Amino acid sequence: MNFKKSSTFLSCIIFILLPSLTTSQTCQKSCGNVPIKYPFGTGPGCGDPRFQPYVMCNNQQLSFKTHTGCYPVTSIDYNYQIMYISDPSMSTCACTQPSKGFSLDANAPFTFHDETVFALLDCATDSSPIYKSNNEGTNSTFPMCDSQGAPVCSLLYSCQAISRLNLPISTCCVYTPVDLGPAFEMDLTKLQCSSYSALYGFSGEELNPQAWKYGIALKYKFNFNNDYPDMCANCEKSNGVCGYGGPYSSFVCNCPSGFNTTNDCFLGSSWSNSFKNVPWHIGVLLIKSLGLFIVFVLM
Repeated sequence: MNFKKSSTFLSCIIFILLPSLTTSQTCQKSCGNVPIKYPFGTGPGCGDPRFQPYVMCNNQQLSFKTHTGCYPVTSIDYNYQIMYISDPSMSTCACTQPSKGFSLDANAPFTFHDETVFALLDCATDSSPIYKSNNEGTNSTFPMCDSQGAPVCSLLYSCQAISRLNLPISTCCVYTPVDLGPAFEMDLTKLQCSSYSALYGFSGEELNPQAWKYGIALKYKFNFNNDYPDMCANCEKSNGVCGYGGPYSSFVCNCPSGFNTTNDCFLGSSWSNSFKNVPWHIGVLLIKSLGLFIVFVLM
């Protein structure tokens, strides 16, 4: 190698900035009026990759997606790890309408909260599988329907919107999440019911269906042991947003300054500010490797 040419090359200004260091923060901390925290995110590369296909932010509306449809997320209780969603097609005390049902994807990282109650409405009592018991030799995965429905059915059927249909109470069936089977499938066409209602609380007014909390409550876990990742906690303490990237969807911390680091934003912020004062007659080669920023000053 010609040393003179090499010396000349090294004396040139070398200033390499990776794309992740120049873009603005892509992972936001809210979607509409819903605060966004781990494991959820506002788009690809944000939050936990296991949750990204199911919870998304479009036009400032946070939505939950399954194979049966896309549902608005009304709120998230991060302390108790519960996400609340609504289904515009379900019936409530205010209105009744036909529906195809609601189901979770089998591989989705969610389960129904124990307080969620499903009331299936206008079911065919003579042929629906929900009225058949496994003791009768059927292969149905559904247990016998609770046709009495505790007070839920009678109170729902007292609502003006439902009472206009003149449905007998025997066509109402109350389900709890465990009754839906391992795939959490509630296919109303298969069950021969025309609609359903879901609620996750009575607001302290068990006898007033107009005050009930209509919707579906879903539980989620961070991981198998349900431990909040330390790297994510450190990222959030530094005003970053937890995300992922690379071919293996490895953890990254998305920082307000535009940096994507593999630890936190404190390091990224210090490097970002230091580059503002780098003299232009010094060549700087910035290498981002495994979350470490190495600067070679080439004279």
